[in-house]
Amino acid sequence: MAKRRAAAGKPGLGTLLKRAEQAMLRAKNVVLKPVGLTLAQYVALTELEGKQGITAATLSRACLVSPQAMMIVLKNMEEQGLIKRSAHPRHASVLEIHVTDVGKEAMLLGREKVSRVEQQIFDAFSKKELAVFAELLSRFSKALGTD
Repeated sequence: MAKRRAAAGKPGLGTLLKRAEQAMLRAKNVVLKPVGLTLAQYVALTELEGKQGITAATLSRACLVSPQAMMIVLKNMEEQGLIKRSAHPRHASVLEIHVTDVGKEAMLLGREKVSRVEQQIFDAFSKKELAVFAELLSRFSKALGTD
């Protein structure tokens, strides 16, 4: 199979993917800031929404971040009153995480804002293009053995 390289002066595929990802992350961070959330906090809240009582380790895996990074996010979230951590009923050394009413309200407002950003992206493509794009990204991950 022939090797493909970026044409001289044109960005490579990895660069294009990174630029697209960074543009999306920046846009989401901008709309979440007035809500009082970072993108990492928003992602954690959405993961916790259906998994009340999970541990920080489980949450870090679900959010695709290191346990150390998650601990920093959780500390800030707890200080803001978005979550509370409590000892597991049978394992006192294990802390369960629960979203507070303040956290639920922030998450719902954040979801409304993030949905607008995502819709802006979706509106740039036809349904067929989005389906092809999703398939191509899936194949990209599979080619690297990460899907």
